[in-house]
Amino acid sequence: MNPSNAAINRLTLLVVHAHPDDESISTGGILAKYSADGVRTVLTYCTRGEAGDILNPEFVSPKPGLSITEIRAIELEKAVNVLDVASVHFLGYRDSGMAGTPQNHHPQAFARADQQEATARLVEIIRRLRPHVIVTYNEKGTYLHPDHIMANRITLRAFKASGDREYKTRAGLEPWQPSRLYYTAIPLERIRRMHRIFVEQGEEPGFDPEVLGTSEEKISAVIDVRKFLSRKLEALNCHQSQMNPNGIFRRMPDTLREEAMGYEHFECVHGCTPANGKESDLFAGLN
Repeated sequence: MNPSNAAINRLTLLVVHAHPDDESISTGGILAKYSADGVRTVLTYCTRGEAGDILNPEFVSPKPGLSITEIRAIELEKAVNVLDVASVHFLGYRDSGMAGTPQNHHPQAFARADQQEATARLVEIIRRLRPHVIVTYNEKGTYLHPDHIMANRITLRAFKASGDREYKTRAGLEPWQPSRLYYTAIPLERIRRMHRIFVEQGEEPGFDPEVLGTSEEKISAVIDVRKFLSRKLEALNCHQSQMNPNGIFRRMPDTLREEAMGYEHFECVHGCTPANGKESDLFAGLN
């Protein structure tokens, strides 16, 4: 069954993330902004965050006996409601945990997934939803998490395969070629400055700016989401089990909060026309 013309014509943003809470950290602003602009916003998660821990010592479970997977599902539902996301989809893999942990070796871990099978699952989602713009992580997975790196690889493959008429899916859906693919980005100079501030305050930053950062010349789009910053922070706060009191978001100086979180940066990988300056709209020129 193919979508109606109305569904095809409505601009759609698909954001591919590894775990619940990732959506609010790096893309909460654009999800809220584009939803308010009338764009259909959809999320696809590679896992459900099964390998996560309770990082907040003050966290109180909404119900006794809930697993971490159930807790994160409840938190995710609250966050996507805040961001007004139209729909949420899952590839069906298991959280692989951080690099070097036993979770990496679980047979259903996303980092161990067959790339052809995982690509096929995402292609079916793309062909069904018909997004015009797709956003995911860069080749480093932002911070070298195995699931983030795999999400990059699978999304890149699926972006190309979904428009290929020779590529067949089980559901027999018609090909659909998204117009643009972006990677999330953290400006290198900004994250270096934040690192220096923590060091000057006598704190251990807990992150490597050279890993997290993207050089200025690679950043092609800067989206002003300050108008939606309160919603982005509210969505992030929905993930209470993951709100580590020593994490970067809790320790960030108030003077840096708007600068660090009120703008979201992206590297265009496919579909952008080179122009002077930075894009201010991921959908510029698309109808």
